[in-house]
Amino acid sequence: MVNPLNRPVRVLVAKVGLDGHDRGAKVIAAALRDAGMEVIYTGLRQTPEMVVNAALQEDVDAIGVSILSGAHMTVFPRLIALMKENNMNDVLLTGGGIIPDTDMKELQELGVGALFPPGTSTQDIAAYIGEWVASHRNF
Repeated sequence: MVNPLNRPVRVLVAKVGLDGHDRGAKVIAAALRDAGMEVIYTGLRQTPEMVVNAALQEDVDAIGVSILSGAHMTVFPRLIALMKENNMNDVLLTGGGIIPDTDMKELQELGVGALFPPGTSTQDIAAYIGEWVASHRNF
């Protein structure tokens, strides 16, 4: 994969809401770092507003949300709305966790990128983010 940015891809990894299980988010963060990306991990119990503000401050190329709480149909639409309000049209919103296929489809129709279920290869996730950023990020 060619990176036209001439710098590492910057990814914010977040846990939104009361979901306290962050092992998966930490595994993804480490895998993305190993793939050469710069990763900012926000920690637990973030609000969508906190995540978008951090993404703006860090000038990230992608936001990855790990969600296991079942609140994905609230969290992702709110993140998309905040991103649109802040003209973050060339920033990828992706994520993973326990999300039914029908909900994944609905979220993708709202503008969320690919969503990954547990067990997805970390290399596949890193490749997806890198390829999306290379073809969508505008400078």
